[in-house]
Amino acid sequence: MAPLVPSSQPWVEKYRPKQVKDVAQQDEVVRVLTNTLETSNCPHMLFYGPPGTGKTTTALAIARQLFGPELYKSRVLELNASDDRGINIVRTKIKDFAAVAVKSCKGQGGYPCPPFKIIILDEADSMTEDAQNALRRTMETYSRGSRFFFLCNYISRIIEPLASRCAKFRFKPLSEDIMITRVLHICQEEGLDLEPEALSTLSSISQGDLRRAITYLQSAARLFGSSITSKDLISVSGVIPQEVVDSFFAACRSGNFDLANKEVNNVIAEGYPVSQMFSQLFDIVVEADDISDEQIARICKKLGEADKRLVDGSDEYLQLLDVASSTMRAICNMQEDFS
Repeated sequence: MAPLVPSSQPWVEKYRPKQVKDVAQQDEVVRVLTNTLETSNCPHMLFYGPPGTGKTTTALAIARQLFGPELYKSRVLELNASDDRGINIVRTKIKDFAAVAVKSCKGQGGYPCPPFKIIILDEADSMTEDAQNALRRTMETYSRGSRFFFLCNYISRIIEPLASRCAKFRFKPLSEDIMITRVLHICQEEGLDLEPEALSTLSSISQGDLRRAITYLQSAARLFGSSITSKDLISVSGVIPQEVVDSFFAACRSGNFDLANKEVNNVIAEGYPVSQMFSQLFDIVVEADDISDEQIARICKKLGEADKRLVDGSDEYLQLLDVASSTMRAICNMQEDFS
């Protein structure tokens, strides 16, 4: 397979840390794993936390530092979001890989090369419960020659028998300072001119997800050239313009249903994602200082219910209209009660 042309290589991969010690901000995790690498005594591991905080990077770095480039392909099995996660993949692909024993190749190429394989299951919280139960037995049977790395956003979706067999590592959202430092480094390497306001915007819209920030940056660079503005980043991110969200909330506060319905129709007609509207509307509501805590609680409860219905496949127009109606009722009825 021909190597990627540098200009077409995703920056997420290009600037991915190659060693555990280079992973940003996860100091406790890095310290423990560095000690693990020195002894080559690796347990099953469970990495959990928000997206874009370094879980996959850390798992891949451990595998590379243990086996090096020559043994990596034969010793590491990585299953990501595009792979089937049902019970059949556990019974076939994972079991077959784990069943083949390997010997120690200490010192090969300067790498520890311990006598086990590593199976990396990215987004493990998307596996079915049956698949996780089947995996528990596989872990027990082949524990001598295999180590499992589970990567997930929600640890609550991993069944307890699996979680209890792993050393757990929590990955924290990246701070704005760390995000800015990494982004500025990439801008310098790629010759980009990023406006100060654009830097702040990028940090805001990526919400602590460094992978997302780098992807937005590369997309903007490809579309708009080396000089990138705040508007450019918003246009490639899918974030709804703030004036649209403000206008929608103002219509809800007015108590005028026809005006609110007009704003709903405008959002749908423009093709803005309603789930994104809920997310940005939530930020406005919780920061509003002229409505009561009870009103905020009622609106947030409705946003959560509507967002769940969207995930289940409900109609976007109806859910946004339901949120608009409920917001109007929460604000206007409470105001009438106090008058």
